Amino acid sequence: MYSIAKLTQLSDCEAVLTWAQNEKENLALKKLNESKQTQNYSTASLNIDTELQSVISQMNTINAILPTLPEGSIKEDHQKKLRRLDYRKFLLEDRRINYGIVALLEKEVDVERISKELGEIEAFITAVTTHKATLSV
Repeated sequence: MYSIAKLTQLSDCEAVLTWAQNEKENLALKKLNESKQTQNYSTASLNIDTELQSVISQMNTINAILPTLPEGSIKEDHQKKLRRLDYRKFLLEDRRINYGIVALLEKEVDVERISKELGEIEAFITAVTTHKATLSV
């Protein structure tokens, strides 16, 4: 799988192991960050969806009563509130794209991918370390 047999010097093995260990540490840190973001996205996703449903419900209520209201300040107030709610809905839908379930799934895939990379770098370190032990001093 890897051309480890081409490493003929202990110093070459050490150099490769130093690089691999650094890569492993970077991946571990990246996994920790992505895992934390996944937790945050999970919470945000639920909050956004709940708030969005509330806004839609309020909009539906106002849309249902608006035609029954007589012209005047009360109707105008409801129309203004409906416009504000519509804008709030737009903002929430935008946040849902960036922090909602789709973003959560993307983060979960990232965490799994990094986990697999960490497993592969561990296997690589083991293979190089085993080969290094076969080289004479």
